[in-house]
Amino acid sequence: MTARLHVTDLEAAINWWRERSPSPDGISAAPEVRALAEAYALLAWQRRAEVEVEVDTLSPRALEAWLAWYATTPDSPCIAICSTAQGDPVCKGCGRSFDEVQHWPALDPFEKRVVWQRITQEGTAWRFNRYAERGARS
Repeated sequence: MTARLHVTDLEAAINWWRERSPSPDGISAAPEVRALAEAYALLAWQRRAEVEVEVDTLSPRALEAWLAWYATTPDSPCIAICSTAQGDPVCKGCGRSFDEVQHWPALDPFEKRVVWQRITQEGTAWRFNRYAERGARS
C-alpha cells in the first residue's frame, strides 16, 4: 500500500517521541525518533513537503512509532456542524467533502492525515475560524 507522509506529521511524531523518550545525554535519540528520522531525511533529501512511501518499506519501528503518535491525534475533524447533511458538497464545519464524511470510518490513518493536511492548509472551515473553540477540543 502506498501512503503519503507529510513533513509536518513526521515532525510532530518525532517531537512527540522526543518528549516521551528524551535523550539521556543530549546526543543520542530514542529508537523511534531514529526510525522516523529516516523518513524525514528522505523528505529533506528530495526537498519535498510530503513523500509517498510504500507502507511495507517503512521499517516496522518507524511504522509503529508513527502509528503510536497518530493514535494521540483527533480522529475526525468534525465539530458537529455538518452542512453536507443539508446538501453542501463540502462541509462548512470541518471542510471535508461529502464523500470524505461518508467514507471516513473506512479510511486508513494515512488517508485521514492527507485529508487533515488539506483542510488545515485551506483553513476555510468553521473549525478554523468561526467555531475554533470546538476544533480546539478535538
